[in-house]
Amino acid sequence: MRNKRKLLIEQLDQKLQPFSESRKVLVPERGWINTIRTALNMTMAQLGAKLNITRQGVKRIEESEANGTITLNSLKDVAMALDLKLVYALVPKNETIDDLIQKKADKLAQKIVLRTNQNMKLEDQGIGDDKIAKTIKELANEIKREMRKSLWD
Repeated sequence: MRNKRKLLIEQLDQKLQPFSESRKVLVPERGWINTIRTALNMTMAQLGAKLNITRQGVKRIEESEANGTITLNSLKDVAMALDLKLVYALVPKNETIDDLIQKKADKLAQKIVLRTNQNMKLEDQGIGDDKIAKTIKELANEIKREMRKSLWD
């Protein structure tokens, strides 16, 4: 099962790889629809005609995109009307899905080990920094390998 999950993660990272540069893209303040329409020197009325809606409808669509409430269906309709392709993906903020999992596993392992060590110190049984670091690394690898559900708490 672990190998299957690892393979799925690797395949997902491969699928998302073409989107890695998208992290650098800044969404225009007024949204893509307004920006593209304006760059094409297209009026709201012209875009509305292509969408079979009024100029006011186009204005509402542009405003909903700018404030983050637009639906995917509306984006698809506008893309089609402009002869564009809507590209939709959820991509990791940094690097890959595998890196995201590793980061979460490291954080969880650190929390567990440091909490345990604190209890041991209270009983005068604490361990040294090198041993703590090694234990955190080992536990993080185990957590990642097992993909514990607690990783996402």
